[in-house]
Amino acid sequence: MGTVDGGGGVRATLRAREAVAITVGIVVGAGIFRTPSLVAGAADSAGAVLLAWAAGGLVSLVGALCYAELASTYPHAGGDYHYLARAFGRRLAFLYGWARLAVIQTGSVALLAFVFGDYMSELAPLGPFSSALYAAGAVVGITAIQWIGVRAGAGAQMWLTLAEVAGLVAVIVAGLLVAPAAGPSPPPAETSALGLMMVFVLLTFGGWNEAAYVSAELKDARRRMAPVLLGSLALITLLYLLANAAYLRALGLGGVAKSDAVAAELMRIAFGAPGAVAVSAIVAVAALTSANATVFTGARTAWALGRDNPQLAALGHWHPDAATPRNGLLLQGAAALALVAIGAFARDGFRLAVEYTAPVFWGFFLLVGVALFRLRRIDPAADRPFKVPLYPLLPALFVATNAYLLYSSLAYTGRGALLGLAVLAVGGLLLIPLRTRKEDSP
Repeated sequence: MGTVDGGGGVRATLRAREAVAITVGIVVGAGIFRTPSLVAGAADSAGAVLLAWAAGGLVSLVGALCYAELASTYPHAGGDYHYLARAFGRRLAFLYGWARLAVIQTGSVALLAFVFGDYMSELAPLGPFSSALYAAGAVVGITAIQWIGVRAGAGAQMWLTLAEVAGLVAVIVAGLLVAPAAGPSPPPAETSALGLMMVFVLLTFGGWNEAAYVSAELKDARRRMAPVLLGSLALITLLYLLANAAYLRALGLGGVAKSDAVAAELMRIAFGAPGAVAVSAIVAVAALTSANATVFTGARTAWALGRDNPQLAALGHWHPDAATPRNGLLLQGAAALALVAIGAFARDGFRLAVEYTAPVFWGFFLLVGVALFRLRRIDPAADRPFKVPLYPLLPALFVATNAYLLYSSLAYTGRGALLGLAVLAVGGLLLIPLRTRKEDSP
């Protein structure tokens, strides 16, 4: 099997800075304003917190090196779906595509839309269903922008990411330079629960692999994919370390652990009530930025499913003028709107979203790492513009880390993981009537 392009009319239209904006935008979302309290709650010292966030950056960088090889060798709009199809066949890839469509991406879009709605409702409430109305409006608006064309979607992402990073920098400056330092407080945990801490840390780093979905649309992807991934993660790691240092300085370890809104608490200490209002706008922009990037990359998986399964051929259409998978965008938007409608009446919050998505996500992430080894073996003649250094050590570290995180996420979620696994099982049943295209032509 040789190197392929994105196929299906996909054209290279994105510049490196736009790919970085998508990667940074999808990662630096609402999580950095929520998960630090969960990480601090499992730590016995501020040093353990910062060490966990630094370790998260290093683990993600190791993974990015693996993805840089896969994305530069096999640039394709299907991203992970395409790598799994080449390594293990289309049936396993279908399960992954189904998981992204039914669990991972649409769930993330709905959750981010609700975060946007929650914080916009603090600024301008719209009544008893204010959050749901804002969330639905966000899904419709983002989908419409992406439907117009890739230039509109990428342009919106550039400006949203700039606003998001500027807001996070404002929080960092407030915590490090403006707010008074907190006094000593007892640690929330007697010993640090590293596994649990890393689940939340790497959840907050999650999304950097979405850069793989723009590899076929990135100009000169074979040369630029590695710098885009590594540069994005270096910037994200720096921002996360500085943000947590700011939280710890202003609130102390115990204060961070007890707060469900650490950034709002910090800004209230630094600037009073106006600071807390400013955080609502910052978090709303961050959630909208991540949702926009999630919609952008998620629709590419629906397109890949349509390309490979004749019964889903309508999803495999790539609009030549808009340079987007319009049908995939519409299906994804409809699924996210359905989740928003359900969430308007029965929404169980952030932890339920973690329980629903985390085990499924880490399981497939583990398989992508294994795919790198398999593709090295079954496709040795492929042109690899970038190769993972210290092979096989670093890919093995990536696989081992994902296996540990899969175990930790299952141990954390317990029976809560059953819903996500049940939805994945439905995808297995759908494989029975579906007929994929020939396995030898991915």
